[in-house]
Amino acid sequence: MKRTLIIAEAGVNHNGSIALALKLVDAAAEAGADIVKFQTFKAGRLVSASAPLADYQQTATADAYRSQLEMLRRLELSEADHLELMARCDERGIRFLSTAFDPESVEYLHSLGLGMWKIPSGEITNYPYLKRIAGFNEPTYMSTGMCTIEDVASAVGALLDNGLSLSNLTLLHCNTEYPTPVADVNLAAMESLRREFGVSVGYSDHTVGIEIPIAAAALGATVVEKHFTLDRTMAGPDHRASLVPTELKAMVQAIRNVDMAIGSGYKCVTDSERGNMAVARKSIVAAADIAEGDIFTEQNLTVKRPGTGISPMRWNEVIGTRASRTYHPDELIEL
Repeated sequence: MKRTLIIAEAGVNHNGSIALALKLVDAAAEAGADIVKFQTFKAGRLVSASAPLADYQQTATADAYRSQLEMLRRLELSEADHLELMARCDERGIRFLSTAFDPESVEYLHSLGLGMWKIPSGEITNYPYLKRIAGFNEPTYMSTGMCTIEDVASAVGALLDNGLSLSNLTLLHCNTEYPTPVADVNLAAMESLRREFGVSVGYSDHTVGIEIPIAAAALGATVVEKHFTLDRTMAGPDHRASLVPTELKAMVQAIRNVDMAIGSGYKCVTDSERGNMAVARKSIVAAADIAEGDIFTEQNLTVKRPGTGISPMRWNEVIGTRASRTYHPDELIEL
């Protein structure tokens, strides 16, 4: 059975609070996600002092910050926070993951032995970053928001040239607008990525609601990533484009149902429907009184339910033979 890897993206929705971050771990575990993912960075190594806020960040933070640097400093997780979150993930049976946004954070996450990497859309043109992650040759999921196919090809080339095997790469189709307009989702691009690069594909979602990631799973996404929060009304850059825990749980369950429904692809009669075959199918029956020795014809035979007698697919085999006994209308014909 297909099983979509579901990444619950906590990101920076902890607002810099380890207590809130731990609650996010609990919510992701209770929703049934496979992985809960955070973000690892030091603001001063990630952005310059002059880097402006994106429009959606200004709106979502109610103009509380004058720059990205000021905002991100409030959203850092310490090394102690990482260890506490990993311990909580172990307790709750969910895998911990974090996205690194600067070289030192890459090295720190490597020291934690997470065994997999998530490359965000904003780092897809960061060659030194791609080179270092490629060298670990561990399962790597790369979002492709804001990219042309040529951009993706350049990043894939950088990863493969520096040690990442193709089998360890999954490309996530993504649109980097928060929230993403449905008209801009373009889920069919997942298939373009799979066909162009011969890799597994998935989807990182920033739309409102749960229907688009469910559709992505139905279209073959091996990974679905979705932001979530405990409260969409909190101030912070990503809360408004995130699911609340009840929605996250509903999305996870729906994707699990989609995975189950996709099945093996082998066309067969299932156990659940087998009992309905006799009720829904038909048999050859007498259309009128037929005496012993009469010839079966198109006029004295017909087809009716139930399907417990001779299949109508044997019609030509029955027509022209003689009745071995007397039949009354609706009786099943015997050979």
